[in-house]
Amino acid sequence: MLHKPDIFTCSLQVEKVIASKPELRDGAGAQVARNLRILRDAAIVLDAYEQNGACKRVVAVLNTLASNPERALEVGDTDEDKAEAIERARKPKAAKQ
Repeated sequence: MLHKPDIFTCSLQVEKVIASKPELRDGAGAQVARNLRILRDAAIVLDAYEQNGACKRVVAVLNTLASNPERALEVGDTDEDKAEAIERARKPKAAKQ
């Protein structure tokens, strides 16, 4: 399991990167910022379930993207329609009766 300070440091790094990069505030950049936060959240959940290998892989990807967000903008899929679909999918749904 990753040590809690590692997850905490990772979380702080993501927010520092997002705050320091104006290009991550609008349009495609905002999608990259959301993706970084989603990956951070995934790492925290994986760590909580003691999925060490998967958590380390997600943190490695997160660190790569966070260290070079400009590259993430170049190669990542920043389609706003997909981003909206992801956001809708993340919201809890009422149980069907």
